[in-house]
Amino acid sequence: MAEIKDKIQETRSKYRITARQCRGARGLLGISQRDLAAASGVHLQTLLDFEKGHRIPRGPTMQAIVRALEDAGIVFIPANGGGQGVRLREPEREPEDKQAASPASAD
Repeated sequence: MAEIKDKIQETRSKYRITARQCRGARGLLGISQRDLAAASGVHLQTLLDFEKGHRIPRGPTMQAIVRALEDAGIVFIPANGGGQGVRLREPEREPEDKQAASPASAD
């Protein structure tokens, strides 16, 4: 289990996203720039400048933005011939036993 967490942390620390991916991720989550700045601990002006293409955050700043978005359910899709993108992580499903135990709604 520790190996998996190390790999996730390693992936996050090396991954850089584009301004478009950042804007798209916020759109999917329905959060504002102010919300993302607060969640990531990044100064709002830094985030505004990044999304406008005026600057590219480095090191810990980029890591903080990526981590906040991934923790909120975003999956970043790298440019692998089809172009980069973002998507929402599929929600975890309830175990079959819980679904069967819940009463069915009457229509």
